[in-house]
Amino acid sequence: MNLKNLFQDFNPSKFLVFLCLLFFSLFYALRLDETIQWSYWLVFLPIWIWKLVVLSGAAVGSYVWWKNPQYRVDGDGYIQYKAMVISSSVHLLLLMFELLACDKLESGRHKWTLVFIPLMFMSVASIGICVWAVKHERSFELELFSAVNILQFIFLALKFDNIVQWSFVIVFIPIWIVMCVALIGVLYAIILAIILMKSPDIVPEQRRGNLSTAVGYTFLVLPLLVFEILLSNRLDGDQQFSFIAITVPLFISLITLICMAFTSKGGNHWWFGIRKDFCQFLLNACPLLQEYGNIAYSIHNNSDLESRAQREVSKSESGHSRKELIEEQPKMVVPVISIETPD
Repeated sequence: MNLKNLFQDFNPSKFLVFLCLLFFSLFYALRLDETIQWSYWLVFLPIWIWKLVVLSGAAVGSYVWWKNPQYRVDGDGYIQYKAMVISSSVHLLLLMFELLACDKLESGRHKWTLVFIPLMFMSVASIGICVWAVKHERSFELELFSAVNILQFIFLALKFDNIVQWSFVIVFIPIWIVMCVALIGVLYAIILAIILMKSPDIVPEQRRGNLSTAVGYTFLVLPLLVFEILLSNRLDGDQQFSFIAITVPLFISLITLICMAFTSKGGNHWWFGIRKDFCQFLLNACPLLQEYGNIAYSIHNNSDLESRAQREVSKSESGHSRKELIEEQPKMVVPVISIETPD
């Protein structure tokens, strides 16, 4: 196990988001099944932790930015700081939606159309943010998810307020379209991985990378599709599975995303003003972790060790024997010839 290679591409932002979503999905499913009787404000605790970390990280990063004017000269640093501000604004709109949704579930004094207004505004703004991110080569997963699901948010708000009487299978039509595109992408990743596995010109590291990508996307998209099918049938009353059973495929997808966070490069260096990669900052802050991270562990069988020792002994013996043979060979004596002496 090489800890350094495991954490060199670690993305702490994605790890935090997907971990909080995993616990929130678990708590919410248990609350819908009435297994736990917690208040919705407590059920949303992982979401509040997520938003607290984001907003506090943006506040500390902004303080470091304005406290040190020399950092504003760097062009890449300015783009990263601007990306952090944009991401914080998106999270603020998402926080407004979550506060209204939690209050609606707890008290029922708002309409769902009002609750979804911040989410719809965030979806419209995410279209322009995606264009800016592509232009400046920044990641935009949350913004892309919001932009492609704007119609889905409108349908859900109208359905929850009983403005439309459609079944949830029809309400989920936008998400079915998105999932069809995702399935095509998964199929393409699988075919590409198979082709590269058979190609002799590809290095083994690239083969393993493509194979792990195909497996990760498969375990992400297929369980998510199963979850959406089971949820739509449960909301329409076609089957009576518990919500915790329906959410199991979603747990598989979220666990896959958590594992993929260890190989997702990127991340903004201005969160909390660290101005460097998170793992590098952590290793510099904790020298013991740096010493442990530079150690690679490998497990060998006794037979492997014995065979390796025998090979080393045979090589040394053959080296000694070859040296002895060279030394035992008679050497030719060549007379010294002087050019000045005549024949």
